[in-house]
Amino acid sequence: MPPLTVITFKWRPGHGLPAKFHSRHVNVLAAMVRRHYPHPHRFVCVTDDPLGLDPSVKAVPLWSDHGKMVNPHGPAYPSCYRRLKLFSRDIGELLGERLVSLDLDCVITRDLSPLWNRPEDFVIWGATNPTTHYNASMILMTAGARPQVWEDFDPATSPKAAKAARQFGSDQGWISYRLGKGEAMWSAEHGVYAWQVHLKHGREPLPKNARVVFFNGKRHNPWDAEPQAHEWVRENWR
Repeated sequence: MPPLTVITFKWRPGHGLPAKFHSRHVNVLAAMVRRHYPHPHRFVCVTDDPLGLDPSVKAVPLWSDHGKMVNPHGPAYPSCYRRLKLFSRDIGELLGERLVSLDLDCVITRDLSPLWNRPEDFVIWGATNPTTHYNASMILMTAGARPQVWEDFDPATSPKAAKAARQFGSDQGWISYRLGKGEAMWSAEHGVYAWQVHLKHGREPLPKNARVVFFNGKRHNPWDAEPQAHEWVRENWR
């Protein structure tokens, strides 16, 4: 397997994401990955604002494709259609041949090797929404895998089709709709959890097999006061 490129995204307000993500959050994520993935990799932030990024983080200019689209569920929800370009056939020329896309709002607690050193050409997180097949907070792929996600996307019709099929979200709604069931997935069995679903917003303890906990949704981020009240969050989100 070629060395991994671990990719996260950060862009200025006005493109669909609230102004809650900053360079510090990127730097902390890169540090967590370094501690918990002891294999050759590089860390990339696709961004329109590289100021403040650690020198170990490679900044890649944010592309404009689908940048002005809104979430079909309303403007209160983030629009991440830009990320669909990861499925283009030639993305390997820009980012590398083996990719992990990882959201900023997570806490990594244990070795990531069992999650990322897998042979499949595509693995995605799932089991967080009863009607939506996949969650795009973490994706492992060989560059060029599943090109239909990028090539078949029509800004005028695809979001509506995904919403009508009860596939929630922007990019993840379309990914779920276009791919359908049957892709290789991570779940709680593999140590991948959601703060709001599995840990009940911190009312449940950290499972012993946890490797990464995502704070997807609008209520909490790992750097907020309520999650920071938990020792395991403070110990790992740094």
